[in-house]
Amino acid sequence: MRKMDSRATESPSLWGKALKLIGPEKGVVHLATAAVLNAVWDLWAKQEGKPLWKLLVDMDPRKLVSCLDFRYITDVLTEEEAYEILRKGQVGKKEREEQMLAHGYPAYTTSCAWLGYSDATLKQLCSKALEDGWTRFKVKVGADLQDDIRRCRLIRNMIGPEKTLMMDANQRWDVPEAVEWMAKLAEFKPLWIEEPTSPDDILGHATISKALVPLGIGVATGEQCHNRVIFKQLLQAKALQFLQIDSCRLGSVNENLSVLLMAKKFDIPVCPHAGGVGLCELVQHLIIFDFISVSASLKDRMCEYVDHLHEHFKYPVIIKKASYMPPKDAGYSTEMKEESVKKHQYPDGEVWEKLLAAQVN
Repeated sequence: MRKMDSRATESPSLWGKALKLIGPEKGVVHLATAAVLNAVWDLWAKQEGKPLWKLLVDMDPRKLVSCLDFRYITDVLTEEEAYEILRKGQVGKKEREEQMLAHGYPAYTTSCAWLGYSDATLKQLCSKALEDGWTRFKVKVGADLQDDIRRCRLIRNMIGPEKTLMMDANQRWDVPEAVEWMAKLAEFKPLWIEEPTSPDDILGHATISKALVPLGIGVATGEQCHNRVIFKQLLQAKALQFLQIDSCRLGSVNENLSVLLMAKKFDIPVCPHAGGVGLCELVQHLIIFDFISVSASLKDRMCEYVDHLHEHFKYPVIIKKASYMPPKDAGYSTEMKEESVKKHQYPDGEVWEKLLAAQVN
């Protein structure tokens, strides 16, 4: 390894080859790409004096298409098809933007029903969420079937039959196990089961998806999806009924836009992953743009909301009546408070100093 590092220092092309061996458009390189390009989009929006969603909404369709990379997906979406989708999205755009500004984009909560919560905590959090106007709830499942049945019954009884319930297995099951387990949980009428198996198993998701159709349960996945190519295959294989983009997993805004357009072509609703820690701040821009300029629909569409760590951001999300209200500050809502950055800076930040001191003791 030392030899390769030494030679790579002398020859930048060797670094390129080494990075390519990690994998094209996936892994740590792709995550780093997302970080850099998301920052560029943030700067672009700030320069224009607009929130990112508004920058995208106002952009000429041809210019927007020029921001996308169609490599590896032209068998599903060509540049001209993307342009046509965006051109048609101009019709009624003003009214949809006004709708977003007045009412926001519907959200669902994941904060009530994590695995490990006691029944008392579940009841307390569900009661509070209902008081706050939430109508869509997600529960984590997959550790123990009987415990899942008990917890899902508790939650369904609390929220009533008319409210929406989703389930998330966080990749716990093999394919046959997923089908079997969900057949037992079908009585609680979940809209979807999220990540029922390995996020890389496209055909496994397709098998699960087909098996759950008679039960009226969809499959949702995407938060761990490497790139637009994997999303393309999930759509081609009919392996999902709900597509979950992530603002940082793909190669920034550019690649997320190509996935939104593919989802529109396949008529699959996009319901983004947004697990707190700034992801909510980011992805709200993408989903608001999707409604105004691409999907033009809220049917079976909602954006995840998790209620922690927003206090570290200068422009935290605004939730009203269980909906994301469109950000009005210029940029991509990514900027963190200087105090938070300073406290968490490695290794001299206050948080790290305490952690390292505890390890020594």
